[in-house]
Amino acid sequence: MADYGYKQEKYDDQSVVTVIPNAIDLQQGLVADNADHLQRRLGNRQIQLIAIGGSIGTALFVSIGTGLSQGGPASLFLAYTIYSCFLGLVNNCMAEMAVLQPVSGGFIRMAGKWVDEAFGFAAGWNFFFYEAILVPFEITALNLVLKFWRDDIPVAAVCAACIVLYALLNVLAVKAYGEAEFWLSGGKVILIFLLFCFTFVTMVGGNPKHDAFGFRYWNNPGAFAEHRTTGTLGRFEGFLACLWSASFCVVGPEYIAMVAAEAKRPRIYIKNAFKTVYWRFGLFFIVGSITVGVLVAYNDQTLVGIVSGKQEGGGTGAASPYVIAMANLGIDGLPHFVNALLVTSIFSAGNTYTYCATRSLYGLALEGRAPPFLRKCTKNGVPIWCFCVVMVFPFLSFLQLSNSSSKVLTWLINLITASGIIDYIVMCVTYIFFYNACKAQGIDRKSFPYYGWFQPYCAYIATVWMVMIVFCYGYSSFAPWSTETFFSYYTMVIVTPALFMFWKIIKRTKFIKSREADLVWERPIVDAYEADFSSPPLGFWTEMLQLVGLRRGKKDRRSSIASY
Repeated sequence: MADYGYKQEKYDDQSVVTVIPNAIDLQQGLVADNADHLQRRLGNRQIQLIAIGGSIGTALFVSIGTGLSQGGPASLFLAYTIYSCFLGLVNNCMAEMAVLQPVSGGFIRMAGKWVDEAFGFAAGWNFFFYEAILVPFEITALNLVLKFWRDDIPVAAVCAACIVLYALLNVLAVKAYGEAEFWLSGGKVILIFLLFCFTFVTMVGGNPKHDAFGFRYWNNPGAFAEHRTTGTLGRFEGFLACLWSASFCVVGPEYIAMVAAEAKRPRIYIKNAFKTVYWRFGLFFIVGSITVGVLVAYNDQTLVGIVSGKQEGGGTGAASPYVIAMANLGIDGLPHFVNALLVTSIFSAGNTYTYCATRSLYGLALEGRAPPFLRKCTKNGVPIWCFCVVMVFPFLSFLQLSNSSSKVLTWLINLITASGIIDYIVMCVTYIFFYNACKAQGIDRKSFPYYGWFQPYCAYIATVWMVMIVFCYGYSSFAPWSTETFFSYYTMVIVTPALFMFWKIIKRTKFIKSREADLVWERPIVDAYEADFSSPPLGFWTEMLQLVGLRRGKKDRRSSIASY
């Protein structure tokens, strides 16, 4: 190991050792959390809910209505199912790497470690801007959702309140962030299951009109809608519109990778989190796409009016297909409850993006791809200067004061959607290099804590799919040509390769050869950390039972410090 020093602390009845990089004296026999200042404080239940909180935002409840209006229920279901399956391939790649090397900065540091330093530079800044811009996007969405109740709520006050709350939740120790996100994300889970139950009850006749409508809207007006043109081509373009909607809505692997460096038991908890991604895709996104197609017709006047901008309510709770369905069925009161949970859901997503943006910038600083002063952390393991830089971005939400909220929201969505897809391309390409390095160095991947199935074919297939998505999803800007629309869709597609070339020319970097790739990296530190636990890891439901006091259970404690 490199020149690291350590300090021993007590935390939750555990004997914890925090690493101090660049220390001169190394005390033998101590085991470190990480090869940096971040501390492993996130439990199983917190990680699971953070993974949900980062992957479920406004799109699943509100923006999904745009896809329904443009493509129809069948196109929406097919698009969300297909995209979820391909993102599952990406998850399969990321899981193997992140469980083996749960390092600070996640996949952006892996990209520089196993592919090319310039590749890591471009990947890191792309992900940083993606997460940082998502913060004001969620604040903008929050303002719109609040307008469901009244129009005179001061926009500036909401923006300021969000900024202050995000700052407080993220400047504290990571466990405080994890605990806050656990409860906030819990509201999302309640909302999702509430809406699913609402869909089933109403479709079988449990509504004020006693109308058992079932899958009526799949027959009338139909399963497929025409978009932009007519006929078969119009229905295909409707499917593409739904696919672009799915590309913004369906996310997940990146957030688990980013919390891996602060998980108490990374080889167990992070592995479990990646495994649950598959059923989350199926339950939340695929079932969600079915429910909205059941509840609302794609040509519903309210939905079409809001999506087209001819009717007020775009981006608010009123634009949610669920709320539209409640209004159509004459259900009072429930829309207000749904909108209230939407507020907590949106706030939770913004909180997660603030955390991920801070950690991604910290990961860049660790590798020398951002100014070195950004490596400074508080004694609680919070990258303080990275946090300060990130907190500048939420102030972009004040653009609403001088422009249309809907226009700001649309621009932010378009700018960042490409970045999200680029992140998945980075993960797949990084895995391909990682796989080739394992093969060249004669390493048996079956010995890893997580073994990705059907590799490297998953990585190749997912790469081709994501490249196709990122280059084609802005095709509407070409016919008719629109310079403004083109740059809103393809700005990051241009900027990210430019960042790669900039760093490659400045630093004269080279692609890393398979035989020279460092596959050991921080693995000895993580192995020693994991081996130092005497008790078995706590399961999610065990932690939940302990939380509510129904079962005392054994605490997940560390043994006395052992030598490694």
